[in-house]
Amino acid sequence: ELFVQYLATYSYKHGRGKEKNALTYTDLSHTAEECETFQFLADILPKKILASKYLKMLEKEKRDGEVREDDDEGEEEEDEDEAVGNSVGS
Repeated sequence: ELFVQYLATYSYKHGRGKEKNALTYTDLSHTAEECETFQFLADILPKKILASKYLKMLEKEKRDGEVREDDDEGEEEEDEDEAVGNSVGS
C-alpha cells in the first residue's frame, strides 16, 4: 500500500499531474521509464501507443524476420556448395 502511494505521489509531482490536478497513466509510465527506482515497472507500465502504430510495428518486425531468414538460408546454401566443391576436388 505504501509503495503504491509512493509511486502515485512521485508520478504526480514529477509529471503533468499538477497542471491538470490529476494523475494520469502517462505520468505513471513516464515515471517507470525515467526513474531508476521504478525501472522494473517499465514492462508493466509501457507507454501508450495507438493500435495502428502497434500493428505497423508488428508488420515491420515480421518483414525484417523474413528477410533475416532468407539471408540465413542463402548462407547455408553457400556453405554446402563450398563443402561439396572441396570434397569433389580432393
